[in-house]
Amino acid sequence: MSDDEISTEDTMRERADESRVKLWLLLGANRLIVTGVLSASFFVLFMLGAVVDPTLSDMLEERAVIESLFASMIGALITGVTLVVTISQLIVSQENGPLGEQRQRMSETMDVREYVTELVGKPAPADPSAFLRSIVDVTQTRADHLRDTVEGGDSDLQDEVDEFVDSLTGNADTVREQLEGAKFGSFDVVYASMNYNYAWKIFQIERLEDDYEDVLDEDQQEALDELRTSLVMFGPAREHIKTLYFQWELIDLSRLILYVAIPALLISGMMMTFVDASTVPGSTLGTENLLWLVGLTFTITLVPFLMLTSYVMRIATAAKRTLAIGPLILRDSQR
Repeated sequence: MSDDEISTEDTMRERADESRVKLWLLLGANRLIVTGVLSASFFVLFMLGAVVDPTLSDMLEERAVIESLFASMIGALITGVTLVVTISQLIVSQENGPLGEQRQRMSETMDVREYVTELVGKPAPADPSAFLRSIVDVTQTRADHLRDTVEGGDSDLQDEVDEFVDSLTGNADTVREQLEGAKFGSFDVVYASMNYNYAWKIFQIERLEDDYEDVLDEDQQEALDELRTSLVMFGPAREHIKTLYFQWELIDLSRLILYVAIPALLISGMMMTFVDASTVPGSTLGTENLLWLVGLTFTITLVPFLMLTSYVMRIATAAKRTLAIGPLILRDSQR
């Protein structure tokens, strides 16, 4: 991406140049669905490995193998649940503090809301998606005003501003549509905000101011400054909502892992205590029933870990793609 390339791919999928399926798995898909996909994939691969290597069935004839397998899972589950609960407590502890700190937090929050109210010309919305949408709206309004101020002036400046405004308007329409009706708690709000390529737009304003410094009049310079101000506000607004979402998601993850860890511990204990080669004799589809049972129960005991994996994949991917704030492009797919 060259510095003078005004129109660029704006949505995250276009900038990342990655397959729709990959981004869906990493970001867009429901995390419980991803957990189910990972669990099913693991079970299939486990059974295929057993078919390829028939000695596994012979090994399971020995009760010590089953005991060792599920005893290790009990230790891993207890350790994992303890870790997750600790993370949850750290998140909750961030919300605790003395009265003075809480008052300072409220004061800073209200200062930002007053600033946004002045920016958008009406009370700042309380809903996160509407809050972001109001900032996107004002960027488009100010971009249209910028186009009007350069009309009839320098032809090169007008051509570049027209291209810039068209790019911004198209991106704003896409993000506005995605934010419409998006509810906080789902990933939709954060995902839509990641599609607004505000950092590149701020840089383009700075470049236009530098390239056309000699031809910009006072009204045109003011229009550029106002547009940059609205774009700059989108950055911290998105980061704040993203941070709240991460905290929300990690708390949900902690609760869900506690829910699935208890059945996983129960199954591990039952397999270690009661199951041996005589428990489920016979075979199904050419594979011993004991192997089916071990494969299924072992997969179930892995569900807490697979759930953790699915949530961390989304959080880590979103954090990486929004790592920088402002006009600092770490790579083409970063913003």
